[in-house]
Amino acid sequence: MEKERRILKNCPISCFADEIGPDMDIQIALLKELGIAWIEFRSGDGIGVADYDLARARALREKLDRNGIRISAVGSPIGKIGIGDDFESHRKSLLHVLDLAEIFGTSYIRMFSFYLPKGQDPADFRDGVLTRMEEMVELARGRNAVLLHENEKGIYGDSADRCLDLMRQFYGENFRCTFDFANFVQCRQDTLEAYEMLRPYIAYVHVKDALAETGEVRPAGEGDGHVAEILHELDREGYAGFLSLEPHLTDFAGLNFLERTAVRRGRTDGEAAFCQAYEALGRLLG
Repeated sequence: MEKERRILKNCPISCFADEIGPDMDIQIALLKELGIAWIEFRSGDGIGVADYDLARARALREKLDRNGIRISAVGSPIGKIGIGDDFESHRKSLLHVLDLAEIFGTSYIRMFSFYLPKGQDPADFRDGVLTRMEEMVELARGRNAVLLHENEKGIYGDSADRCLDLMRQFYGENFRCTFDFANFVQCRQDTLEAYEMLRPYIAYVHVKDALAETGEVRPAGEGDGHVAEILHELDREGYAGFLSLEPHLTDFAGLNFLERTAVRRGRTDGEAAFCQAYEALGRLLG
């Protein structure tokens, strides 16, 4: 695929390799077969990244180094708690993730802006969100880390306007935007509109698509996320950041932990589904 790429040729491909399967050796084998040299590390060997102790993290880094694979970002669950949940313990978790990022050799940490109670006005929780976000950005600043906010369903920053609110408050060397096509589609947010609002702040891109009618996740270009159009816009504007493949096509290990209300996909063929998603991205880039 690399030889044929015509757009975004300077953008390295990363991925959530735990969707291949929980076993790190199986993940690594397929990544090497496909020629993917980066992962956004979320879990491995059945353990979520935030639960890795420092010794296990060092061992993982050594294994990846031996296989020519680097970590583009820590796919952390930071900020993926309720706005009313205990924040002090979550703050300690962020400090631990900052330690892990240093071991992994990345400054990027994926994060979120807190789940809100269903049916209530997000504006009522804005002050609480901003207070917590400010503290997290300060912690990142002290470690020269970059918090990458993802537009996850059900959090404060799930819509483009509230993502923009966060960017206007905190954007800088330590806080930037991850753009996720499928999550916007599932929130009934037009992705072209979202891109126009957020493009000055985008430092990282998650690649998956979705159908507007059902919310079903699809390979890139097979949904309503305008993935091809936005990738061409990113290319035109000189984007050179990561494209991180997040297939979400199977019932992969850890799905229930990653999503508050997990939607079962009905597939368990992780390696085949990952290759399907990778090939779809390749067609858009080539």
